[in-house]
Amino acid sequence: MYMDLHRVTETLNVENADLSASKFNNANMSSTSFNQIEFSGTKFNDCNMTGLHINDVNLSGSKVSDANLSGFSVENCNLSGATIDGVLIADLFKAYNQKNTSE
Repeated sequence: MYMDLHRVTETLNVENADLSASKFNNANMSSTSFNQIEFSGTKFNDCNMTGLHINDVNLSGSKVSDANLSGFSVENCNLSGATIDGVLIADLFKAYNQKNTSE
């Protein structure tokens, strides 16, 4: 079924729905909550995610590029194999720790 929603100004509550291949363009989704959602293969382009909170998610194989990460925080995460500009984060921590223990 194809449903075209233009200028919807009401709160939308969607449960147990298959919205695969849906498109959201020029939409205000501030304060929206997503719980137990399958986002694999999803693309976010030109989005304002200021104040975004991501908890208990699997981001393996994901990529963040051309993003403003000022003030960005990563806490209690498995960073094995994760890189920043092609450099393993584990290697960055190792170099940082070596530098700080030698001083």
